[in-house]
Amino acid sequence: MLLPTTKETPSEAEVVSHQLLLRGGFIRKLTSGVYTYLPLGLAAIRKVGQIVREEMNRAGAQELLMPMVQPADLWRESGRWQKYGAELLRFTDRHERESCLGPTHEEVITDLARRELQSYRQLPMSLYQIQTKFRDEIRPRFGLMRGREFVMKDAYSFDVSDEAAGESYDKMYQAYHRIFRRCGLDFRAVEADTGTIGGSFSHEFMVLAQTGEDTLVICEQCSYAANVEKAMIVLPDECLETGELQAMRKVETPGMKKVEVVAEFLKAEPADFIKTMVFFVDEEVVAVLVRGDREVQPVKLKNLLHATEVELADDDAVFKKTKLPVGYLGPIDLPIKVVADQEVMRMRNCICGANEKQYHLTGVQPGRDFIPAMTGDLRQITADDSCPACAGPLKLTEGIEVGHIFKLGTAYSEAMNATFQDCEGQAKSFVMGCYGIGVSRVVAAAIEQNHDQHGIIFPLPLAPFQVILLNLGLNSEDITGAADQLYQDLQARGVEVLYDDRDERPGSKFKDADLIGIPFRVTVGKTYEKEGKIEIRNRLDGRTETVDFDLAADVVTGMVKTEMARYTA
Repeated sequence: MLLPTTKETPSEAEVVSHQLLLRGGFIRKLTSGVYTYLPLGLAAIRKVGQIVREEMNRAGAQELLMPMVQPADLWRESGRWQKYGAELLRFTDRHERESCLGPTHEEVITDLARRELQSYRQLPMSLYQIQTKFRDEIRPRFGLMRGREFVMKDAYSFDVSDEAAGESYDKMYQAYHRIFRRCGLDFRAVEADTGTIGGSFSHEFMVLAQTGEDTLVICEQCSYAANVEKAMIVLPDECLETGELQAMRKVETPGMKKVEVVAEFLKAEPADFIKTMVFFVDEEVVAVLVRGDREVQPVKLKNLLHATEVELADDDAVFKKTKLPVGYLGPIDLPIKVVADQEVMRMRNCICGANEKQYHLTGVQPGRDFIPAMTGDLRQITADDSCPACAGPLKLTEGIEVGHIFKLGTAYSEAMNATFQDCEGQAKSFVMGCYGIGVSRVVAAAIEQNHDQHGIIFPLPLAPFQVILLNLGLNSEDITGAADQLYQDLQARGVEVLYDDRDERPGSKFKDADLIGIPFRVTVGKTYEKEGKIEIRNRLDGRTETVDFDLAADVVTGMVKTEMARYTA
């Protein structure tokens, strides 16, 4: 077997899964964000793929395989050729035809459906593939967690109505729960933004891990969970701030720009301030108002304004667009569009920038002194907020996205004129859904959750092999004969065995076994020569037992079956 383990941690690897996948000989880097899967790495990925296949088939989906190269014309039909952004790797062939490497396959599957699905009698239809995808990430990192080329399962459903599409969505929602339970992952399904895929509603499936790139909001009393980009802020029914309205007054605040500094100077709290942040929203410059101790959530801003791209403007850009001093901006008579977080409109007797260098305003009243163009939920949720579902306490934690499901509606079918004939002979647009799983990312996420100082601890369903068999007596005919026999006996019982018969020191074999994380280690060594016994060690908890050689194959097989039963969905 090609199994190039190393002792040193590669300097390029920032997170545990990347470090251990390289050290354990699972992957090797070809170029930025692109990896070769070595035998152990491919075996683990195929384990995930098999679980996915079984549950997709169980949910009524059919497997196909679509091309990775996609013509630009399809993407122009859907409107995503420019909208998708720089992550779409575009190229031109020798005939000057524009194409792209597929990051996802909504356009291709919609084109297939409009050609092949003509009648409501052919619906519902769910199709899926497990295939290589490519997204030209600006900053690929963390190995298999955020690469440019990766293995993905993407499924698509076609239905006659919103109600029927909801049933297809629910089937996939349940299938995803079965998949990730069978993979042995600690995960949560959270409400999420639909992003560049589009649609009206989506859930992300997040593996809980400290190295996750996403922040999740989880209620500690009910089942509510959401990505921070989607987590709703529910304001109290009544405004908590009372007292007589003050007159607006300009006060000098020399050299003071930060909310905290001005608050200290004026003997106020940051929560008394209206903070003005300037964003580029597509081609427009927009001022966004939040309370002084809050932060703007850009995805919420993008959704409120139905924008494609949102980016915080730097100081130079702000001055160029407003001709006003940075650090002293406020909403009154601001010469650009102003939108406000809903909480701002509840505030009374506020402090904000005066749009004049060295000055702020006090006694500002939203609705009296300024009226924003739009108002909505625009701020980042915090652990101090209440659950929008039950008003219970919230917890913020990190997660790794391993799956995402979307209600697409008719966005793609209408754009691409994909229709079927309904029961009354009328042409109707397909109601669609799409459902993705990062197959290679699941392996990395599992390692982030399951490791110790010695290496990987694979959940049994994802392990490249169920058992690693160590022959510690290559110079002994008795030990080698027993190890060979046990290898054959375990294989005959259907156990997946990696047989380590290398001419290496026992210590090296033990360390490599721990590093690559095979769940059960079976050792044939001097104990066999002296007592006719072999050693069985559970990688998860370190428990070790010795059993008679004649019983070994049955005992190990029983352990594997018992452990595997824990993951049955």
